[in-house]
Amino acid sequence: MNHVIKKAYDKIYKRLFGLKRYLIKKGVNIGNNCYIYSDISTTESYLITLGNNVTVAGKVTFITHDNSICKPLPDKSDIFGKINIGNNCFIGNGATVLYGVTIADDNIISAGAVVTKSVLSTGNIIAGNPAKIIGKVSDFAKKGGEYAVNISGLKSKEKKEFIEKSKLYERKPME
Repeated sequence: MNHVIKKAYDKIYKRLFGLKRYLIKKGVNIGNNCYIYSDISTTESYLITLGNNVTVAGKVTFITHDNSICKPLPDKSDIFGKINIGNNCFIGNGATVLYGVTIADDNIISAGAVVTKSVLSTGNIIAGNPAKIIGKVSDFAKKGGEYAVNISGLKSKEKKEFIEKSKLYERKPME
């Protein structure tokens, strides 16, 4: 019953005080100017560090431990590892970052990526399962420039009107 009460308390706390404050309370180390849209807390949240200017999209999962080691090694129970995300990083929707991973500054992790190894160089696009470097952020910025818009500050209705008027959805995909 305590587990049910704790889950209810956590849910209420997140609603009252916001996700970022909840994650800090759980032990996640969060830098300045971060935007977090996923509950990335774990039972070892103190093993997670986000640098400054990090965006974590929805449905992102951080895994700070692995219990499966108990199958090949019955006398062992877990493997633990820190997760360190550098400054100016973006983690896309549905990405998973495993224990022991460090991501250097200025990297983009694509939607759905499963990051099993550290990326210590900067300015990369990281994608796939298992994730690997597939390109450079600078190349993405050049290709994506004509497709990019700024909708900061628009309310939902204004955003919808802007998208429909500019017909953003009719553009051909980037190559």
